[in-house]
Amino acid sequence: MTLLTVVIAISLVTGLYLLVNVSYLTVMTPTELMSSNAVAVTWGNKVLGSWGWIMSVAAALSAFGSLNGTFFGGSRMCFVAAREGHMPEILAMAHVHRLTPSPALIFTTIISLVVLIPGDFQSIVNYFRLRNQSFPGRTPLVPIILPILVLIAAIFLVLAPIIDSPQIEYLYVALFIFSGVIVYVPFIHYKLCPGLLTKLTVFLQLLLKVALAEKNL
Repeated sequence: MTLLTVVIAISLVTGLYLLVNVSYLTVMTPTELMSSNAVAVTWGNKVLGSWGWIMSVAAALSAFGSLNGTFFGGSRMCFVAAREGHMPEILAMAHVHRLTPSPALIFTTIISLVVLIPGDFQSIVNYFRLRNQSFPGRTPLVPIILPILVLIAAIFLVLAPIIDSPQIEYLYVALFIFSGVIVYVPFIHYKLCPGLLTKLTVFLQLLLKVALAEKNL
C-alpha cells in the first residue's frame, strides 16, 4: 500500500509539473519567460485577466506550506543535534507542558531572519549554492584515481564562480564554515563549558519553561 501510494503521488506531481510547464510554453513566448520576474503571475494575468491575482495567492499558500514543513523539520534537526552534543544543550530541551522543542524553533527562526536581512533572493541563493549532495552511506570500492578526479572537479566547481564573479556572500559562507570549526574544537572536542554558558542555559530554561526531553518529539 505504501509503495502504491508513493508511485501514485510521484506520478501525479510529475504530471502536474509537466502540464504547468506546457501551459507556460503555450501561453508565453520565450522572451516573456526570460524577462518575467514571476512566471506564474505573468501567466495568470494573460490567461485569467482580472483574476490573475489568484496565482499570487496560490504561490503564497504554496510557499507557506513549504515553509511550515521546513520550519518544523529544521527545528527537529537542531533538537536532535543538541541531544547528540553537537549544539548547545538548551536546544535539546522541550516545553514542559506542550512538549514542543521551543528553543530549537526560536533558534531556527532567528537564523532564518538573519539570512533574510539582505532582502535579495539571489543573495539568499548564493548562501546555499555551495551545498554538496550527500553520498550514500555505503562507501563504493573504486580506483583511487576516481575520488581524486571528483575532488579536483569539486574544487573547480567551488572556486570557479568565486574567481569569475567574487561576491560578498561567498565570504560570509566561508566565515560560516570556519566558525563551525572554531566552535567545535573547544566546546565539543574538548568539552569546555564556561560558567557563563551554564548560567545562560539555566536562565533560558526558566524563561522558556523547558527541560531535557526523555524521548524524541
